Amino acid sequence: EQAALEAQQDEQSEQAQALAQRQEEQGEALTSLLADLARHSEEIRNELGGDSWLTLEADALPPRLNDVDVLERSQIEAVVDSLATLTVNTGRAERLELPVADASGDIESHSVVRLGDFAAFTESALLRKGQDEESSLAEVPRTPTAISDLLAAYHQGESREFAIDPTQGSVLEALAQQPTLWERFQQGGYVGYVVVVLGGIGLLVALAQYIYLLTVSARVRRQRQNLDQPSKDNPLGRVLERFKEMDKHQTPEALEARLDEAVLAELPKIERGQPIVKLLAAIAPLLGLLGTVTGMIVTFQAITVFGTGDPQLMAGGISQALVTTVLGLVTAVPLLFAQTALSSRSRFITQVIEGEASATLADHLEAQSTLSGQTVN
Repeated sequence: EQAALEAQQDEQSEQAQALAQRQEEQGEALTSLLADLARHSEEIRNELGGDSWLTLEADALPPRLNDVDVLERSQIEAVVDSLATLTVNTGRAERLELPVADASGDIESHSVVRLGDFAAFTESALLRKGQDEESSLAEVPRTPTAISDLLAAYHQGESREFAIDPTQGSVLEALAQQPTLWERFQQGGYVGYVVVVLGGIGLLVALAQYIYLLTVSARVRRQRQNLDQPSKDNPLGRVLERFKEMDKHQTPEALEARLDEAVLAELPKIERGQPIVKLLAAIAPLLGLLGTVTGMIVTFQAITVFGTGDPQLMAGGISQALVTTVLGLVTAVPLLFAQTALSSRSRFITQVIEGEASATLADHLEAQSTLSGQTVN
């Protein structure tokens, strides 16, 4: 019996040692597991806390764990649930009501669409991470009009298309730095303003004169259909009226000279404005060249003072040099087309007047010759 009791005690002792060793191993494994969980939770908080779109909501990040204290079951479950939620949200599109700062800095609540961890946008603008504590979101400085229309259609349910920046803000930053048409125009400086003003004056003169020539063409067309009743509201009618008032007993050469004089008297009104338009078309490129030279002088002055270390210091002069050249050419080309249109239209009207005047003189001379022949007979 003593031997059996000792054997039983030895067996129980071995079982106790095995249980203690197993508990020690499980405790070490659990401690290591909890330490890994705390480390991964902290890493996720650090990585997602600044730039991720998954953290727009306040409770999106997993709770911060302490690998020294004893963790409760609820804390472990909260970490697991948070990680699972973040994983699911990477493939979901959600609508959230969040404060958004506009371009002027005013913060208002907007309906925000979050597309996983790729992008977020409102009904009219793409969003970026805000710079202040009051708002975690802010509109990008310049959202292109086409993209704004696309986002508005998506918010209203009219389209399933949307726009994102796959470079995580690089494209949006480049778009924000791209100058608008007005800013590009301002880079031309005073020379650019002068070029545009002169171009506008030339186009207004050309437009007014072309409208006048169209009106004259219509009146001359009506007058050609009724040559027997000249009207003073058109050049052809005034020439025919002058011819009727002439002394018909003059020599043919005198009548022709008087008729040419009447035609020439109508030319200034028909050709009015063409010299100005032609002059401005020639001046515009020269002013653009002047702006180019001025811009290069500014660039060289910047290089002399600041050196070539910062290209942005030279950008102003180079922009002025290029923009003024573009403005000069853009102004000259329409003016040349306008001058050509005015010249062709006025030439057509002049040819019609000269042709009808010559025909009228020829008819008169033929009638006078026929009458003289009948008198002799």
